[in-house]
Amino acid sequence: MGAKVSWAISIALMMATCWAAPDAAAQGLPNVPPSHVVLVVMENHASRQIIGSPEAPYINALAAGGAYFERSFAIAHPSEPNYLALFSGSTHGVDSDACPLNLTGRNLAQASFEAGRTFVGYSEGLPSPGFQGCTASGGYARKHAPWVNFAELPASTNQPFAAFPAGHLDQLPTIAFVIPNLKNDMHDGSIADGDAWLRTNIEPYVRWARTHNALLILTWDEDDYNGNNQIPTIFHGPMVKAGVYTARVNHYNVLRTIEDLFSLPHSGMAATAAAIDNAWVLQLKN
Repeated sequence: MGAKVSWAISIALMMATCWAAPDAAAQGLPNVPPSHVVLVVMENHASRQIIGSPEAPYINALAAGGAYFERSFAIAHPSEPNYLALFSGSTHGVDSDACPLNLTGRNLAQASFEAGRTFVGYSEGLPSPGFQGCTASGGYARKHAPWVNFAELPASTNQPFAAFPAGHLDQLPTIAFVIPNLKNDMHDGSIADGDAWLRTNIEPYVRWARTHNALLILTWDEDDYNGNNQIPTIFHGPMVKAGVYTARVNHYNVLRTIEDLFSLPHSGMAATAAAIDNAWVLQLKN
């Protein structure tokens, strides 16, 4: 226990000394959008369980080197409405993990396609592209893949994580959601399991992003039901100004930020949510 406490204290000291206070005067979005955005969603852990935890050294390194939003909150319980909020700006009245759903309305994929951009959702354990089932033996859960519920989207939007172009990252879509399986997203597995998965599977993208103007967003769907639904959210990339950000944000703010980075029309509640506009180091819009 003593070693774990010492480790946590050292992380806290690193955060205090290395994270610059955000410059509130420099607000706006980069006038050059990212080449790519990869958004990874983990499961069912509160900020207090992740930040400073010795079980999550990689995640804490991402937080220390990026923008950590210490007052980030999920929208609801359980999982599914939060994924819907991140993707379409609405929970669509869903208050369970019901499957299947058949939904309509604006969403991030549709907006991307209409603007000549591209979108893919990559789910670990998905048996095949376009799979419509609710679960699969590889730990896939459709409740975590909201794009599957919008029938107007092409089947090619729904891809296994095996199709993630790890060796050819320049072939990524403009916007990608990455959903680990139920073990690796911390739903069934441990914090350490999820941290190790991110280091193995996402760190190559993080390194590549530094020289390719690409952005990583790492967030959680909801907390562990033992708090106020406060979750970690981290932005990391060469356009991100490292620091601890104290403004209250939620999934709708994250969606609005992605939309505004690419000048996309807004979906649902993202239309009235504020973009996260003070976490950037590139030249700002006038």
